[in-house]
Amino acid sequence: MQGCFLKFYVAENRRHHHKLAYEWLLEEAKQLGLQGGSAFRALAGFGRHGRLHEEHFFELAGDLPVEVGFVVTAEEADRLIAHIGGQGLNLFYLRVPVESGFTNGGKA
Repeated sequence: MQGCFLKFYVAENRRHHHKLAYEWLLEEAKQLGLQGGSAFRALAGFGRHGRLHEEHFFELAGDLPVEVGFVVTAEEADRLIAHIGGQGLNLFYLRVPVESGFTNGGKA
């Protein structure tokens, strides 16, 4: 399948509508009919403000980056991006062409 890899970055503790933003993104994508998505917590990172975020054993600040990714069609990506913007969220995203499939040639 030809499509795109759509990836959003949010702070681990960021909230939207009283939910963690990455959980909200996954729930909204599911409601919009996307076939799957995943959230991954970073070990360290920095964003446009240049502040380094990293985990320390005794520091559980919750401000590490979380990557939320989806492999979708171009139309699904357009729909999700528009929906997120319509909900008042301003999120950085990447959208990259991708080819996906299953190793046995069939569906999961």
